[in-house]
Amino acid sequence: MIPLTLAEIAAAVDGTLHGGDPQARVTGTVEFDSRKLAPGGLFVAFAGEKADGHDFAPAAATAGAAALLGTRPVAELPSIVVADPLAAMARLARAVLDRLDTTVVAITGSSGKTTTKDLIGGLLSGLGPTVAPPGTFNNELGLPYTALKADTDTRFLVLEMGARGIGHIKDLCEIAPPHIGVVVNVGVAHIGEFGSVEGIALAKSEIVQALPAAGLAVLNGDDPRVAAMAGVTAAPSVLVGQADNADLRAVDVELDGRGRPSYTVVRGSESARVELGLTGAHQVGNTLLAAAVALRCGMPWAELPAALARLRAVSTRRMDVFDRADGVTVIDDSYNANPASTAAALRALRTLGGAGQDERRTVAVLGYHAELGPAERDGHAEVGALAATLGVGLLIVVGESAAPILDGAASVRHWEGESVLVSDQAAAIGVLRERLRSADVVLVKGSRYRTWDVVDALRETRALAGASDGDGHR
Repeated sequence: MIPLTLAEIAAAVDGTLHGGDPQARVTGTVEFDSRKLAPGGLFVAFAGEKADGHDFAPAAATAGAAALLGTRPVAELPSIVVADPLAAMARLARAVLDRLDTTVVAITGSSGKTTTKDLIGGLLSGLGPTVAPPGTFNNELGLPYTALKADTDTRFLVLEMGARGIGHIKDLCEIAPPHIGVVVNVGVAHIGEFGSVEGIALAKSEIVQALPAAGLAVLNGDDPRVAAMAGVTAAPSVLVGQADNADLRAVDVELDGRGRPSYTVVRGSESARVELGLTGAHQVGNTLLAAAVALRCGMPWAELPAALARLRAVSTRRMDVFDRADGVTVIDDSYNANPASTAAALRALRTLGGAGQDERRTVAVLGYHAELGPAERDGHAEVGALAATLGVGLLIVVGESAAPILDGAASVRHWEGESVLVSDQAAAIGVLRERLRSADVVLVKGSRYRTWDVVDALRETRALAGASDGDGHR
């Protein structure tokens, strides 16, 4: 964060300063975890159901915090008292951004937005100082927390915006008004909260509605609901994808034996061949979105192919492919799941499984897909049917709530694979230990936390040494 006096912070958040010198400055980061504080930082104290952040004021003071932002003063630190620390963080983030000459890039979508955020951050970091931290910080706490990492040197701030209802993204855009808005897709993730895909599309469109006339909307032209958002923004739009009308288009897409795409990127009369180090055909669209942002921000066309080739997964548990010492290949895409993202992961699994004499058995460990609402049974069955259609050799479904995946698989005639329903992750790990064979390819995917233990167990025996393919995959 930029250095600010306690008086300036109090004014920005409409708070009252208790104790301390009003001209004393906060020179460090803003943190709500006292363990992350460094000298000169601002400690934000939240009063939760299980713990009260104000009780950690002594630890914050020991770490060198300059002040506390909370709902009551504490003896250990100068205190800026507000009614709502979360709202105060939002106001402080907006006040900081208003003082900076920083290009704000905002990304949303039903799936793939964290990966796309990472890719955009990777490209923009080659153009100037960029804030785009790994992980998912896309809500009313994570977004201002990320924005407050920006300082006077920051040229690009890349923010992910999630929504669980109409108006959520609009509120996030008021905290950090975007100059460039990116929409990855519109799917059924969180349909339980929105009630319909149309409601999801409306919520996602808030990011482009917030753009100024001098901004840019970067839209997935392969998704009709996203492409239609060009009509609801004051900013010019760029369509990207494989559609014929895309402004930035991928043609001649190919996948290598590790599922890594290559394609020819076309813009008008210009074209160039791109070879990615990322796994999954869906990365074509994600990298095109990132490329459109980078080109707008000043990346020369001639540098784009090499810059795209250097991109790697940054956030954990997202299409991380690794080989174990016993010859088993694992695709860790366990961070979260919805039918669309699982479909993309299953297709990547099929690609890594190969074909013909070189074909390897594919194993899919799939957990519950949350927040599908009335579409829950059909969504899970759809995933199972695709797994069977793609010829998954062993399908392990974790938890009774995910059982409709098995029904979907069973509905596919002539599927010759095996399936098993297990009660929990420990049972899934037991099945893998008994039935996993050398050279198998294993995909692990489910909604948050529901398959993490499984992939962590698979990692315990991964190769610690040996040949690398030179692209970050072991």
